[in-house]
Formats: sequence, C-alpha cells, structure tokens
Amino acid sequence: MNLPACITMEEPAPGYPVYVINHPAATARVARHGAHVMDWQPAGQAQPVLYMSPDALLEHGKPIRGGIPVCWPWFGGHPADAAKPMHGFARILPWELVRADAREDQVSMLFKLESNAETKSLWPHDFRCHLGISIGAALEVSLMTENPGSEPFAVSEALHTYLTVGDITQVTVKGLAGTKYLDTVGEHTLREDEGDVLFDREVDRQYESTAGVTIVDRALNRNLVVNKLGSNTTVVWNPWIEKSKRLADLPDEAYHHFLCVEAANAGDAAVTVMPGGRHVLQTRISLTPVP
Repeated sequence: MNLPACITMEEPAPGYPVYVINHPAATARVARHGAHVMDWQPAGQAQPVLYMSPDALLEHGKPIRGGIPVCWPWFGGHPADAAKPMHGFARILPWELVRADAREDQVSMLFKLESNAETKSLWPHDFRCHLGISIGAALEVSLMTENPGSEPFAVSEALHTYLTVGDITQVTVKGLAGTKYLDTVGEHTLREDEGDVLFDREVDRQYESTAGVTIVDRALNRNLVVNKLGSNTTVVWNPWIEKSKRLADLPDEAYHHFLCVEAANAGDAAVTVMPGGRHVLQTRISLTPVP
C-alpha cells in the first residue's frame, strides 16, 4: 500500500510495525498490533493527550499499556474461562491496514480484523471488525463489529483510552453526577454518584451512561472532552498507588499522570449483533482551555 507522505513506518521492536504520523494538525503513532493508537498530540499542545507507559511491552501477543487498547469481544476477564486473554483478543492480534488517507486537516486510517482459526479457538463466532481512526485537532476512533454468520452473538467491548493529566489529584471528571455505577474496587457494589468524580484513591467504575464527559485538568490548564456513540457504559479508572506497583509494565508513580475514560458496553450492557447486522462503538477526544 502507498502511504501518504505524512505517514512513515518504524519497528520499535523487530517485526513490530508502527505507523508514525507527522501532519500539520497532529502527530501520532498507531501500531498494527491491535490497531492500537499509541500516541496523539494535536498541534499547539505542549503535552501528549494520550498516555503511554514508558515500560509498555511491544511484543506479539501482549497488550500495550497506554494509548487506546481495543477491548473486544469481551471486557474484563472472560465470563467462563479465566485462562482466556483479559479484555479479549482484539488488542493482542495484528490487524490489516486497509486504507490511509491524508487531507489538509486530518489523517484517516482504516484497519480490519476477521475471524480465523486462531480467533475461533478463543471465540467460536464468525466476525469482521473495522477500526477507523481520524487524527487531527480532535481524535476519533470507531470500532465497527459485523456479524457475517447465521447466528447472533453478544460482545462486551471498550475503547480503553488512557489520557495524560498533569496531576491526578487536581483532576475533576464532569458529566457523570447522578449516574449509577458499578464500583469494582474490592467487593463489586452498585452505587450512585452524587457529584463530579475526584481522585484520592483507586477508582475503577462502570457508569451506566450514554453521555460525554469533560476532564478538567488544572495542572495542564486544559479540558479533555470525551464524547461517544454506541456506548451505554463509561468506565473511569485510575490504579492509584498499590495497583500501580503490581503492574509490571507501568512505573510505580505513573498513576499521578493518567486516567482512563472509556467508551464501553460492559456487563449487562453487552451488545447483541444479529446475523447480517453491525454495531459501531465510537469515542471522540477534543480539547479546550480551562476557563
């Protein structure tokens, strides 16, 4: 495939291709492994918007810690077999780049993953997934699931977005007040948030929400606006101190500088895709200054 001049390819590890985007509107990196958006930094921003762990593993069959992992066709652990990959297999398999285009204001890429013998050893269904990425002043990622088979199937999923922040203790997540959520820290408990989300401990919540949120980052003087489509769950996560220490591919102090806000369909919000049908999950990230 002929790539636009603003897209080059590098191999940060042998046999591990990564597309590098240098465009007037933004810079980014996208790994073929998992169709994984690793970095995105719009023009005029002094700091990256996506967080990438400096200790991330770039190995076949291993997930990348940071950026936007694609969790599919299940979110979290497999419901019946704990030996199967956490968060599904889409993030640990190579995807095919179908198309790459550059315009004056953005770069667009389209990746494809289809069922094969390897995926059927983990999940028995025929499927076709496309991941569309639009890179510019905003970042848009769309995951389309198609069912070419003769039986319906259910998927839980997430675009597991890691966002860079200056200081997690100065971050506020707005837009989820009054929303029920499953608190998965310790014993799983259904709660209702009465106000904005603040961080002074581990947070791992699955909100019942179709709305977008705004992350107010006072330390970096910017708001990250995360909107979504096709999503009935918003996951908010920060591992805090002890869990950061347990994650080998994350520095112990990294929790200060990121949080995850994920467009998802988790738990009871799993999506059934009928034969011949399709479902689209989308997240869109943009920035505004803090007033």
